[in-house]
Amino acid sequence: MSDKPVRFAIVTCSDTRDISQDTAGAALEQRIADAGWGCASHVIVKDERADISAAIVKAADELKVDVVLTCGGSGLSLRDVTPEATQDVCDRNVPGIAEAMRAHSLAITPHAMLSRALCMQRGRVLVINLPGSKKAAVENWEGVLPALGHAVSMMAGEGH
Repeated sequence: MSDKPVRFAIVTCSDTRDISQDTAGAALEQRIADAGWGCASHVIVKDERADISAAIVKAADELKVDVVLTCGGSGLSLRDVTPEATQDVCDRNVPGIAEAMRAHSLAITPHAMLSRALCMQRGRVLVINLPGSKKAAVENWEGVLPALGHAVSMMAGEGH
């Protein structure tokens, strides 16, 4: 992990949850704090492509976070549009992170192969799609945590 504090935003994508019911987002907030980092924002948006995209843009461009974690909407349901919303507002794909999340989760459940989650960059901000269930979101977080600090340092121009 990097010595630099990393700032996160969590965007939970759900038609049915409010902030009090967002156990996955709450668990991620706790893990961010446990890593010594901060969460600048945690919002719930409807499973609408434009709403998800707007929340990612706000977190990246206005709040100036380093990492946006989306939570939910990356499965096979017809309402799951988080990967498409992420592509709409990001510049570059970072496939290794999404591959690492799936590989980590596949060691736990074969259902991990059903994930359509992406990881992309919007400028110097990393956007990572995580599952909506608490268990799966935490598993995916654990799979990428060791590389996050280094990724943020690289995007900030600090090199290897």
